[in-house]
Amino acid sequence: MKKIFAVLMVVFFVVFQLSAQEPSFVKGSKVLNLGVGLGAFHPGSYYKTTVPPVSASVDIGIVDGILEKAAVGVGPYIGYSASKWEFSGYGWKYNDIIIGARGTFHYPFVDKLDTYAGVLLGYNITSSTEIGTVVGTPDGGHFVHSEFIGARWYFTDSFAAFAELGYGISWFTGGIALKF
Repeated sequence: MKKIFAVLMVVFFVVFQLSAQEPSFVKGSKVLNLGVGLGAFHPGSYYKTTVPPVSASVDIGIVDGILEKAAVGVGPYIGYSASKWEFSGYGWKYNDIIIGARGTFHYPFVDKLDTYAGVLLGYNITSSTEIGTVVGTPDGGHFVHSEFIGARWYFTDSFAAFAELGYGISWFTGGIALKF
């Protein structure tokens, strides 16, 4: 997965290096992402998503002027998804909440397009409810990390659509972004 991510990053930066533009994300920028994800949090047989992955994150510009036009951002992340695993009348209903922090590196390649890559560090809180008669409940949590790439296309100075590829609460997330 890390090799694929590295190759995607190189292709991403080489392809879009053709015409670097003025940055839309700079020190002091504050952007709220509200998204819906694709890609099951619990993949596999007998799993069914009951609430699609939803997430919210804030990206706050803390440093700019790197490599002339690049900027660094940090901010909180929260994601939620619900699913169930059921076979022959028994199983579990799961609720997953990821709470974490993200760091992003932004570099403008095209006007009105905020392109970035980043990392997420957080904790996944998992709770479950038994279906039928099952011994044990797989509640708990664990630390999570993810690398991701993304882009925001600005329709106005403060409203954008965004898409991210990487693993937070889902493999692909798309939605709206509001710049304050």
